[in-house]
Amino acid sequence: MNSALQISMQWSDWLNLFGHYLLLSLLSIGGAITTAPEMHRYLVDEHRWLTDMQFNASISIAQAAPGPNILFVALMGWNVGINAGGFGTGLLGLTLTMAGILLPSTTLTYLAAKWGHRNRDLRAVRAFKLGLSPIVIALVIATGWILASANNNPAEDWRIWLLIIATTLIVWRTRIHLLWLLGAGALLGWFGLI
Repeated sequence: MNSALQISMQWSDWLNLFGHYLLLSLLSIGGAITTAPEMHRYLVDEHRWLTDMQFNASISIAQAAPGPNILFVALMGWNVGINAGGFGTGLLGLTLTMAGILLPSTTLTYLAAKWGHRNRDLRAVRAFKLGLSPIVIALVIATGWILASANNNPAEDWRIWLLIIATTLIVWRTRIHLLWLLGAGALLGWFGLI
């Protein structure tokens, strides 16, 4: 990743980090990625525990890696901890963010899934499921906007915005797998074209 920050965190900061991820867990309708804009506001804008580049790299690496995409939360916690001291605090940040994001939503999902399955024929349950779709789509678009807005100098970053537009159209209009697009983006970056 890029150069790390050097930050100082007290126990109250670690508890606040854990508490914030507990709350985000309950807001993560459609997956934890939908709360990425709020994570950015909290970690980058408000507390400055991560840089924009660390935030974006955490999401990009987790999305490209095999396995659950919730790993970006672990990377963010790890990076906050690394910025706060080193390996030990990295593990602490990783543990707190993952426990915070997983415990409430896992428990709630288990209980709600059992109840929803028992009552799946109720009109209110079907309407609730349909009503969540546009909310999830809007949250995913907001996440994309936050990631892209780190490159806000039009004179220098026009190639990146052109790539974002092209990628959006390809994802929308074709069935090309995202890994091909990630690979193409990596090659463009490798050769210095973006």
